[in-house]
Amino acid sequence: MKEQLQGKKILFATLPADGHFNPLTGLARYLQAAGVDVRWYTSPVFKEKLEKLAIRHSPFVEALDTNGQNLDALFPGRKSITDPVAKLNLDMINGLVDRAPEYYADIRAIYDSFPFDLVVADSLFPAIPFVKRKLGVPVVAVGVVPLAETSIDLAPYGMARLPPADEAQRSEYATLRDFAQDVLFKPSIDAFDATLKEHGIEVPGSAPFNLLIKEADLYLQIGTPGFEYHRTDLGENVRFVGALLPYASQGGQPAWFDERLRKYNKVVLVTQGTIEKDTRKILEPTLTAFRDTDVLVVAATGGSGTGELRAKYAAENVIIEDFIPFDQIMPYAGVFVTNGGYGGTLLSIKHRLPLVAAGVHEGKNEVCARIGYFRIGVDLGTETPTPEAIRGGVEAVLADAAYRENITRLADEFATYQAEEQCAGYIAGLLQAKAGRANR
Repeated sequence: MKEQLQGKKILFATLPADGHFNPLTGLARYLQAAGVDVRWYTSPVFKEKLEKLAIRHSPFVEALDTNGQNLDALFPGRKSITDPVAKLNLDMINGLVDRAPEYYADIRAIYDSFPFDLVVADSLFPAIPFVKRKLGVPVVAVGVVPLAETSIDLAPYGMARLPPADEAQRSEYATLRDFAQDVLFKPSIDAFDATLKEHGIEVPGSAPFNLLIKEADLYLQIGTPGFEYHRTDLGENVRFVGALLPYASQGGQPAWFDERLRKYNKVVLVTQGTIEKDTRKILEPTLTAFRDTDVLVVAATGGSGTGELRAKYAAENVIIEDFIPFDQIMPYAGVFVTNGGYGGTLLSIKHRLPLVAAGVHEGKNEVCARIGYFRIGVDLGTETPTPEAIRGGVEAVLADAAYRENITRLADEFATYQAEEQCAGYIAGLLQAKAGRANR
């Protein structure tokens, strides 16, 4: 494999969001160690991280920087939208469709001085068809969210419907797929179709997240079959690769520990990620639910309102930090309360830690639905859970050993994958196939 990779040039390209950037960092460093010249096209927001990774950064030039910190400011109407499908449409148009030509313009300019052999992109990077069809360079997409490919066996992605229980529901889902194509996702489908045609790209119209999967030469899905709904029509380009996690330096993260972890038999870890700034959604209901109880609550705020929360929830059984290395806290926890970020969920599976999930927007409802369906935790089915709902979910998980048994079984499946090595092997195979075609 290393012979096929040695000396190759690979450009990573990701949307400007932690959940799209971070999971690919381990793979990028693995490829570097195999002798690949790796560079990375993304937002200036990630300049410092790339410097620490010793990866050359190619910043946005033509592209509007729609990162997780400025979405609501750039698109003021976004925050008031409560319907998850409507919000998903808006995000796809603003963050994907309208950015695709800009991303491609930047990438084409990068190619002039760095003629890369292949592009590795996150699964929602919208310039995938441009790079593949106009630049003629193969693209490997990495699935940083649950598999979003449209299937005859499932309801449309984004609706968080569980697999059909009977033929009547299968028939209902077929109708929903037509409805999603013709009505629900029509704004983003039509917008993307028009943009592609404007640039001479003719492909069957479908929701952007499905189209991008189909367009990738290879689609490396983070996760395993055991944490994905069964499909009889799985795309031929789809490969499961296990838990592709962010790069961790050999020195590791600074040690974090609090003596209170030894004093409590019940420990709950809670976070709502780094993008969601409204602490009233999950952090405050969880802190309210367990303040002054026999449960130790450890809250990772992501830098949102840490000082205010410490003042409001000053109690012996409450720990509030901006950031906590999850690998260091999860072994002590009994339940992980989360808004359904895919990366955090994968870490929870790795540590055999059952979850209580409450997330709807940005596709988190699909993660939460899988958490509930595979019974590795409780899906509260809301973006704004009450303290009573969170307490009930935590108590249910702690009382039923089946949740820990299920997540342990899933963790064992994940452990059979060597994610970075397998991804590198698939990439090497694609490069070898490309070289073979060139030599004919």
